[in-house]
This record gives sequence, C-alpha cells and structure tokens, in this order.
Amino acid sequence: MLSLLAQESSSGGGAGGIVFMILYLAFIVFLLVSVWKVFVKMTQPGWYGIIPIFNYCVIAKKSGKDWWWGLLPLVPCIGIIFVIILLNEVAKLFGKGVGYTIGLVFLPFIFWPILAFGSAQYQGPDGKAF
Repeated sequence: MLSLLAQESSSGGGAGGIVFMILYLAFIVFLLVSVWKVFVKMTQPGWYGIIPIFNYCVIAKKSGKDWWWGLLPLVPCIGIIFVIILLNEVAKLFGKGVGYTIGLVFLPFIFWPILAFGSAQYQGPDGKAF
C-alpha cells in the first residue's frame, strides 16, 4: 500500500507547473514594463520604476515631497499607509482621482498598465501639463 503512495504520477502534472511558471513570469514582466513606461511618462528613466524603495523616493520627489517620504513605507505597521499615499500621488500626477488610487492599491495588475499604455498624460505635481 505504501509503495503505491510513494510512486510518482506520470500524468503530466509537471508540464502544468511549467506552463503556470511561464505565464506567471510573463505576467510579472508585463507589470514591470508597465511601471517602466509610467516612469518614462513622468520624464524619469524607466529603470527607476523597477528598483524597490528607490521608486517610492522618485514618486515622492516628483510629487513635490521630500525624497525621504519614499523611505516611509519601510516603517513597520504604518508603512502601508505611506504606500497608499504615494500611490495617490501617482494618480494625482496623471490627473486621476481617489478612485484610481483605490484601483492602484487593490488591482495594480490592471491599473498600472492602463496608466502606462492608456492616454493618461503626466501633469506634474501642480496638475499642469508639461
């Protein structure tokens, strides 16, 4: 009985895992490209957007705050509040409202690509188009 449980299944379960991993990696690359493109729209080098924490510092600086605001998401327990504030700043930089911020928080895999590949234009911290 134990020998039956120990036998490996040859039903192709490994192939499903490989397909899942390929799709997952493609999804991650798509999100990275989206963030890269948003940073290019903000007149920054795209690679700034894919470096953790540094990207928050750039967002803070572009929105008129001091760069160290980008370090506040590292603070335990309250860091998530500052992430939401910085995502709200991203939405404001493109002339979007609170609804878009909620989208960036809960559905980033939809809202970052919309921001990147859609018609949204960078407006700057004062809401004036450049």
